[in-house]
Amino acid sequence: MASAAQPLVTIVTPSYNQAAFLEDTLRSVIEQDYPNIEYIVVDGGSSDGSPDIIKKYAAKLAWWVSEPDKGQADAINKGMARAKGEFVAWLNSDDIYRPGAIQRAVAALQQHPDAGMVYADLDSIDRTGRVFNTIHYRQFSLLDLLSFEIIGQPTVFMRRAVLQQAGPLDAEYRYLLDHQLWLRMFQLAPAAYVPQVWAAARHHAGAKNVGEAAGFGREAMRILTWAGTQPAMRELIAAHHRQVLAGAHLFDARYLLDGGQAAAALRSYGRVAGLQPQRLLRHLPRILFALLSLLGLGGLRRLFQRREY
Repeated sequence: MASAAQPLVTIVTPSYNQAAFLEDTLRSVIEQDYPNIEYIVVDGGSSDGSPDIIKKYAAKLAWWVSEPDKGQADAINKGMARAKGEFVAWLNSDDIYRPGAIQRAVAALQQHPDAGMVYADLDSIDRTGRVFNTIHYRQFSLLDLLSFEIIGQPTVFMRRAVLQQAGPLDAEYRYLLDHQLWLRMFQLAPAAYVPQVWAAARHHAGAKNVGEAAGFGREAMRILTWAGTQPAMRELIAAHHRQVLAGAHLFDARYLLDGGQAAAALRSYGRVAGLQPQRLLRHLPRILFALLSLLGLGGLRRLFQRREY
């Protein structure tokens, strides 16, 4: 029986036509060594056999449903509305937790009682589960997030009280709905970074970060427009506008390049050069790859594939 030292943790998995990966996701939660988990799966009415996979594990779930919804944010919000855990997180249906992740996240939240959320490092895996990169983060500030330093969403665990204060995911955002939520939560409470690998994000042809790369940069600019309406963030943007804009364009360039749009990525890197050229030094390998791609040497991609510089 769980004790007070083992608070309830709610995990929500939104799912839609990801049968190829869904079972790995479910098992990565169900097989955690933490004893007090409430697991909720919200499927959007998948037609690829996903509901049959969910039914296979129904006895291990607190609640699940398969019905049409309005997209990822709607599904996650629907699950979070049912959450009873002191701590909550969501894990998309193509990502996985590493063994022991929930136990470590709970320990971090207990060690940092003022933190609204904790986050950790993230493996990048291909469709077979092979690790091709590990992204190491650091302790971020609100200004860092406004400059589009991105936290690996699968590693985030939140204090439900702070999430409720911040409000649900904004369904107006398709690509950066998590980042916009982090910005709201960072205004309410600090976050704590833990230098451990807690999760893995899967990169495959059907993922938004591959198939819809151009949308990320556009949405980053929308977030900056929204942030300009928030007093605390407006002041930070005004005081550090070159840093913030350079960060947004670097973010745009990264996704464009990963999406195979080398020319557009170079244009974004050019905008960074006009704002904070020194920041391009860390990105020279990716800029080189973009140039090689334009010269027809894109076969060198394996040397650069989604590495963080």
